[in-house]
Amino acid sequence: MADPAIQVEGTPNPNAAKFVLERSVLGSEGRTYFDPTSASGDPLAERLFRVDGVRAVFMVENFITVTKADDVAWDEIVEEILCAIREELST
Repeated sequence: MADPAIQVEGTPNPNAAKFVLERSVLGSEGRTYFDPTSASGDPLAERLFRVDGVRAVFMVENFITVTKADDVAWDEIVEEILCAIREELST
């Protein structure tokens, strides 16, 4: 999947955002990670946890929900998250 289009949507939780892909690429079984250790072995989740401020990742079908730390603003990390998703899904 080369350079996937990604829509960013808010959620009821102000510290979580939903990154919606144009088609399903993640499979129907959800994956949830609460720290880098639990994400070990999942290249996309590992990459997302390298973004400073990412605290949790949930992935299923065509979306990824990222939860950030309270003290980090979305405008500080959203582009880095988008870049991480694009890089991992285009390989």
